[in-house]
Amino acid sequence: MSCEHEHHSHGHGHGDHDHSHDLEPALQSSLYKQIEFDKVHAFNEATAGSAAGILRKTWTDRLSDQPILESDSDEQILLHIPFSGSCKLYSLLIRTSNTENAPAKLKMFRNRTDLDFSACQDLKATQSIDLPRSNEIADIALNRAHWNGTTSVDLFFESNHSGGEEDLTHIFYLGFKGDFMALNREPIHVLYEAAANPKDHKVIQGLTNINQSSLGQ
Repeated sequence: MSCEHEHHSHGHGHGDHDHSHDLEPALQSSLYKQIEFDKVHAFNEATAGSAAGILRKTWTDRLSDQPILESDSDEQILLHIPFSGSCKLYSLLIRTSNTENAPAKLKMFRNRTDLDFSACQDLKATQSIDLPRSNEIADIALNRAHWNGTTSVDLFFESNHSGGEEDLTHIFYLGFKGDFMALNREPIHVLYEAAANPKDHKVIQGLTNINQSSLGQ
């Protein structure tokens, strides 16, 4: 009781205290704006677009029950999530539930575009995680050494906490934290001398990462 009272008094000592800083640890290094939502796709989602829907939730809406990602024919779900540049992932943010429908086993794969359920069963994951049952947001630290240069991540939710008794797996929120480096996707136009006449200059499109100063421009 005394600890609670002291904490209450401390809050009033700051007058009009701004609690917005309480969100900063969770939002720090957020990769929310780097997810290419329109290119997210999922296998075995009950409702089309629901995987992108839970990724689109802002931090403010993290505890909202809608939209929800639910599995369809069995408990497994496979998500492909691309980023708009190169990332180094620090952690996975996830909200499931304190029920048997919460996912239990997760296999994560880095920079793959060819995965299906069979391949996920056979291949060694970049990282495997045992997920908790919880109604709260779990901030799960990743092995950063394995997630350098990440342009996409695949999440294979292999099983839920029912031990095979429940076919339905559901997830309410997903997010990532890490460092981000944009990729230069703009074509660079380079002039080269084809003949002495300037009118004969040619333009090569699509070359990237060229130091213009080295070309005398």
